Amino acid sequence: MFGKIKNFAVKKLIEKQLKNVPADQQQMIMELVEKDPKLFEKIAKEMQEELKKNGNNQMAAGMKVLPKYQAEIMKIMSPQMQQKLAAMQGGTAGRFNPNGSIRR
Repeated sequence: MFGKIKNFAVKKLIEKQLKNVPADQQQMIMELVEKDPKLFEKIAKEMQEELKKNGNNQMAAGMKVLPKYQAEIMKIMSPQMQQKLAAMQGGTAGRFNPNGSIRR
């Protein structure tokens, strides 16, 4: 029972956080979270720790935490999602190293 309530609460929280994100990107993120909620829960906890360390700088926390999980996120993406992501990023997908620096 609590699993459904927790999933609903997480979904509503994510929707609130993504209110300024384009609809197609919102849909992609929601699909990923539904496929592997535990992964995104782990990412969220790590980002919260970083936010506390960085004085609530969300961008810095994301840039530090998300590259660590890039491979895991790509694994759960369908080929169509990967293509859509590459198109959104203008072909820059996969050009970042795990430490956040740009691959040349």
